[in-house]
Amino acid sequence: MLIKEEQDEIQSFLTDASNTGGGRAERVLFPESAEEVAGALAEASRAGTPVTVAGAGTGIVGGRVPYGGAVLSTERLNRVGEFVREEDGRGFATAGAGVVLGDFQREAKARGLLYPPDPTEWSCFIGGTVATNASGARTFRYGPTRRYVRALQVALTTGDLLEVRRGEMFAGADGSVEIPLGGGRKIEARLPTYTMPATHKHAAGYFAHPDMDLIDLFIGSEGTLGVVTEAELALLPQPEGVLAGVVFFKTEEHLLAFVRDARERSLETRAEKGEGIDARALEYFDGEALKFLRERYPLVPAGAAGAVFFEQETTDQTEEALMGEWLGLVEKHEALAEESWFGTNESDRAEMRAFRHALPVMVNEWLARQGQRKVSTDMAVPDDKFPEMLRFYKETLRAGRLAYVIFGHIGDNHVHVNILPRDAAEAVAARETYGRFVERAVRLGGTVSAEHGVGKIKREYLRALYGERHLREMAELKRAFDPACVLGRGNVFPEEFLPAPGGN
Repeated sequence: MLIKEEQDEIQSFLTDASNTGGGRAERVLFPESAEEVAGALAEASRAGTPVTVAGAGTGIVGGRVPYGGAVLSTERLNRVGEFVREEDGRGFATAGAGVVLGDFQREAKARGLLYPPDPTEWSCFIGGTVATNASGARTFRYGPTRRYVRALQVALTTGDLLEVRRGEMFAGADGSVEIPLGGGRKIEARLPTYTMPATHKHAAGYFAHPDMDLIDLFIGSEGTLGVVTEAELALLPQPEGVLAGVVFFKTEEHLLAFVRDARERSLETRAEKGEGIDARALEYFDGEALKFLRERYPLVPAGAAGAVFFEQETTDQTEEALMGEWLGLVEKHEALAEESWFGTNESDRAEMRAFRHALPVMVNEWLARQGQRKVSTDMAVPDDKFPEMLRFYKETLRAGRLAYVIFGHIGDNHVHVNILPRDAAEAVAARETYGRFVERAVRLGGTVSAEHGVGKIKREYLRALYGERHLREMAELKRAFDPACVLGRGNVFPEEFLPAPGGN
């Protein structure tokens, strides 16, 4: 196993896309097998050495940033197994934790298969997507990563390797957990007793539900229970075609009505297994976001109050009829039809996806010129609470005279508010405003993190969501899997909830 200890060689492993500062480590380990991962974790556990798991560094909550100890990189766990296609057109394949998501997506597509999870940054590692239960634009139709995980190989700090397959191990009705380790040993624990937010997307804390499949305990656990070394992932048939559009609106009222209608019709189509409107993505851009984008895309209508990007899968037989249905929806809700964009070929769709992804880049460029960092939300609320939450976002930001853009996954009632401070005083105000947003989202039955996880940045917000009693229940669960508490120090839990590494 390669080990790097020179500080100039390990600098790139001391941060992630959050730009959280202060990262430090004594060494970086590069295991090439699950056995090497398990051995390294066992040694760290005996020595009381904290271990931070490092994927591709695309996370934005500081989860990869170490504060001492060792970093364990998964980049050499990069083997992809055979793609298996079944008679019904579906399939599956195994992928090491260090496999790049975009590479896996392309290999699946070349075989006529689709791996649905699509977080914005396709350079992330498969292991990272499992650890955070990653989602993305297509989650509106397909759901998050959890839905596609058939089996996991997980290395524990005890030196054990777990093989966990969906449908084989379950929690008790009373929340009890029992996992055999071999040699007569077993892990015994209890699930936290909280009720998870009733939002479509939720990535904050451990998945917990009586009778749950125990594979779900590791998905979204952010590397605090064990290290995912390999995943077996379910694949769907690649769609024949995709219709895409960017629809502009004169008023936000019309935009929200369009989204409600598109969502309801999509859910009806799925329930009836029909061939009508069934969006796989519904993405939002507010008026402030369009002002940014207009600098690079002059065809954005000057009078637009907002826009919705959508995608709909088609076949040769359904494409024309579905185009008609979507155009009918556009007309019904008084969109700027003549100025909106539609396309069915790959080139047009690529341009629209580039439009969707350009905004974060432009925002970051603007912030760099101000010498500031954005403050970005990741909250989601139940369907009936979203209009109230969006209104609260905008009224609060305007009252505070803060610059902002709002965009994201409106189909899942999950948009990202990017607050854009222009100086140090506004940066303080932005963080205070974020706290108000957290309080309102929790009050409305929502989640403080819908897709990015908690990491180190959002630990206090998890306290607001669950309260101290439930955080202590989570910490007890962690100790059952990681008795020395060396794994993922600082992620999810404030230090007060865990003993010192190697302690009791």
